[in-house]
Amino acid sequence: MGLLDTLGEVAGAIAAVEATEKLDPDAGLLAKGAAAVAGFKGAGALEELVENKENSSADNGTADDSPA
Repeated sequence: MGLLDTLGEVAGAIAAVEATEKLDPDAGLLAKGAAAVAGFKGAGALEELVENKENSSADNGTADDSPA
């Protein structure tokens, strides 16, 4: 796992906490903590999905999914 992957996960956690604060300004520490964990894990899963998609595209010899 590289530094950029970790930064992406941290950005996901921050975005999730900010969204929680926007939806519920009186959100407690537990709700914010749960949002941070969900954002961190979600961003990591999304990055892994994109990486797998790029690898499978490279293996198939195509750069994108658009029909020729």
